[in-house]
Amino acid sequence: MNYSTLLIAILIALGGAYILGRNRARTLASQGSRMHSLPTHYGTLMALWTTLPPLLTLLLWALIEPRVIDALIVAQLPDAIREAGSAEINLAVSKVHNLARDGALMAQGELSAAAAHLTALESRISLLKGGVILALILLGVALTWRRIEAEMRARTEVEKIVRGLLFTSSAIAVLTTLGILASVLFEAILFFQKVSVFEFLFGTSWSPQVALRADQSGSSGSFGAVPLFAGTLLISAIAMFIAVPVGLMAAIYLSEYASPQVRSLAKPALEILAGIPTVVYGFFAALTVAPFIRGVGESMGLDVSSESALAAGLVMGIMIIPFVSSLSDDVINAVPQSLRDGSYGLGATRSETVRQVVIPAALPGIVGAVMLAVSRAIGETMIVAMAAGLAANLTANPLDSVTTVTVQIVTLLVGDQEFDSPKTLAAFALGLVLFVVTLALNFVALKIVQKYREQYD
Repeated sequence: MNYSTLLIAILIALGGAYILGRNRARTLASQGSRMHSLPTHYGTLMALWTTLPPLLTLLLWALIEPRVIDALIVAQLPDAIREAGSAEINLAVSKVHNLARDGALMAQGELSAAAAHLTALESRISLLKGGVILALILLGVALTWRRIEAEMRARTEVEKIVRGLLFTSSAIAVLTTLGILASVLFEAILFFQKVSVFEFLFGTSWSPQVALRADQSGSSGSFGAVPLFAGTLLISAIAMFIAVPVGLMAAIYLSEYASPQVRSLAKPALEILAGIPTVVYGFFAALTVAPFIRGVGESMGLDVSSESALAAGLVMGIMIIPFVSSLSDDVINAVPQSLRDGSYGLGATRSETVRQVVIPAALPGIVGAVMLAVSRAIGETMIVAMAAGLAANLTANPLDSVTTVTVQIVTLLVGDQEFDSPKTLAAFALGLVLFVVTLALNFVALKIVQKYREQYD
């Protein structure tokens, strides 16, 4: 049995166990027993004990099975291959899997015996796997069925199990974050062992090409990341200069001034921008906005690059407008109407109410929307690559070509790379810097929210 079939069987068992447990409790109640919990609690408890152990077993099986099978295949390989080294062994194991999938080729070559062994092994493991899962399902049903009695605290047990599942989900999220941080940090440490931290953080020349041979010159590599940081900040600042005012004013208009008919049309139309793929924005920036900016600049006697930070920033700002407007609109609508009524009762106009009451009350949520937009701008790659270029220029001129940290990360990791050279490891150092910057932005946003948060009855 494959994993999809077993998952379907577990889902069927889930529904069946719930019905059995619920009907068992109803039967006891109809016989005059005073049940501690509702019948749905007994059904839920039986469903949980019937499906959770098989699901956990299936997950562990999926993690362990490939390793066990590969180890057994290696034991069947010819001695010459096993003594050749890890690379030859891995290649031979891959060939064995290919031979096992294609039965017509199994009779050919020195790996045919290993392929035949793999086919028989997978058949036996599939039967064993299905038997174990079926046995666990039946065991869960039988044990829970015997436990269902009038005095059984089914609701309490269900709440404990659900609480454990919620805790496990939270722990997985935290551990995943720590795992990502640890993997990036480990590779970044390897990079900083080869390149000075001071050179990376304060160097003004970025040219990550390194020599491929000992006698090669002109490619020693330069890893000063200041041009990347400057380009990222420049493009993000241009984008936020467009997105924040336009998005916030659009949110204020839609929530405070627009009629229901206008709002029903304008809000979905504005949110369509959020569904457009970033590559489409990149085409728009490269083929329309960048030539337009260059033409206008040249007509004014300015030297404008064909790929400029201004073009990328403008289009990125348009893309981010829905993030600011939608979130800000929801936050502004959440402000209690009683505050507006009180302001009107004191003689304030609508604009004064918006400026003095609504915006201060919604400020924490608006700050959160802006921080989300900033993170979106910092992490954007496609628009920058297509409209701003790949040149790491240290400049504050928005008409020049620049690049960002995320674009360089993609550039460094494209294709087959060796993860022991400074060029490749530099991507992880840049990723670590992005992680720290994002963490700092979240910390600042949290402090701002805590400072301006107000409590309402």
